[in-house]
Amino acid sequence: MKPDKDIIEVQRKYRIVGRTEAIAQCLAADKARKHLLIEGQVGVGKTTLAKAVADYLRRPLHRVDGDERFTSSKLVGWFDPPIVLKNGYTRDAFIPGALVEAMESGGILFINELNRMPEATQNTLLPVMDESLLQVPKLDTIEAQNGFRIIATQNPEASVGVTRLGEALRDRFVWLILDYHTESEEKEIVQINTEIEDEKIRDIAVAITRATRDYPSIKRGASVRGAIDLASLFHQLSELGRSDWEEAAVMALVPKIQLHDNTQKTPQQIIIDLVRSVMGNF
Repeated sequence: MKPDKDIIEVQRKYRIVGRTEAIAQCLAADKARKHLLIEGQVGVGKTTLAKAVADYLRRPLHRVDGDERFTSSKLVGWFDPPIVLKNGYTRDAFIPGALVEAMESGGILFINELNRMPEATQNTLLPVMDESLLQVPKLDTIEAQNGFRIIATQNPEASVGVTRLGEALRDRFVWLILDYHTESEEKEIVQINTEIEDEKIRDIAVAITRATRDYPSIKRGASVRGAIDLASLFHQLSELGRSDWEEAAVMALVPKIQLHDNTQKTPQQIIIDLVRSVMGNF
């Protein structure tokens, strides 16, 4: 699709490569007053996209990061015990969480990795998404101001440490999936983030990283972050007279891949095999 001026401005201002259609969908969701769930593998730019759109819309951004210990009280808010003892359950005694802050400011609640939160915490969002209202016990009913939206991200359900969102919660979002960038876009991203002038280093780093996504022994490959790290490491090693792609690739990519359970080789061996295979094309 041909980008309009809003999309071009988001790409320019926040240094986003590509993602024309995704940006358009994010802006459309906001105009339609819908809450947005962005799904994709680690490192495809879910958080970058969400933060860029929120900032471009010029609304306050209230971020929370999902994990299994994130309780409903952390999301909504809690009462300060000393003030409660002195004045009772007054508004002054209430310390608002990110959800209440976003509702009252007409801002955006950005939940990073929503499907790592406990189900009870996730369900706190249901009345807010249905009615723009939140009942806080011993306090008032909080009403969301115009502009309030929830933008959440989640990793695929097959990822380690995530849970499946309940159907009731999923039903209240509109959905956007992000895949990996194209090869040419990834080369541009590496160039922007490393400023390495040697195009061959950039091209090899991207080729090795992209190969991890299709390698038989690898369950989850590396994102473009792997290519950025790989190009940067190789560039530094070559300046030291140790131009070894295998050494740089092990350092950059081993922490970023996940092997299939039945794989006999170590991650280091897998990466070395992969590098040797890819280098045959250069």
